[in-house]
Amino acid sequence: MATQSLLTLDARHPYAAKSLIDAQDMHRTVMSGFPGWVDDGSPDPRAQMGILSTWTLDLRNARLNLVVQSSVPADWSGVPRGALAEKPETLTVDRTFRVGDGVDFRTVVNPVRSIPPPPGSPPKTRGTRVAHTRPEHVKRWFAQRLQPAGEPATAPNGVTRVGADADTERLALRMLPRVSSSAKNKNLRLGRAEIKGTFTVTDPKAFVAALAQGIGHARAYSCGLILVR
Repeated sequence: MATQSLLTLDARHPYAAKSLIDAQDMHRTVMSGFPGWVDDGSPDPRAQMGILSTWTLDLRNARLNLVVQSSVPADWSGVPRGALAEKPETLTVDRTFRVGDGVDFRTVVNPVRSIPPPPGSPPKTRGTRVAHTRPEHVKRWFAQRLQPAGEPATAPNGVTRVGADADTERLALRMLPRVSSSAKNKNLRLGRAEIKGTFTVTDPKAFVAALAQGIGHARAYSCGLILVR
């Protein structure tokens, strides 16, 4: 069971505007709703509290719509009153899924591929993550995470699957603007894509895990949350 907070912020207010400009500021905005749940300096507090988020920008009405999911209750009293266009809403996510259920979904992901280190690199040198920029490559990335009926929750290449299948030809896919951060030691520049479609649940346990844990990389920066209805 999880909770989702729905925040509608005035995109013209400095508090919201800085979150749109810098991905690290957006991360701080999201995490500001969870003071005191973990010790200062505790490793990966976002994962400990099951925090995932996603946002959309309504340019016409100057609204930043932020959805924050967590395994612990949020407290948004620290958000400046002038930054809130509406009072925050909270709902409980507690739904049972069965094999064969059809579920409409939307997700914003950071689809990347890994380039191995060049020959002669020191041992344990990590490869470089490069974002996919073409819709057909993003669709292929997403298809690797689908779980056809009868298939295990982990793909042969080690990718964690989502516990559901989908018709990739009927997915609505849109490349989104990159987000970045100039914060010291971050040097973030993240590619993003929005994917909408319909899942058919094939493995309820794996599906619930995907909803709780998200998919892909950059989950600390508002990627990977799967919204369903």
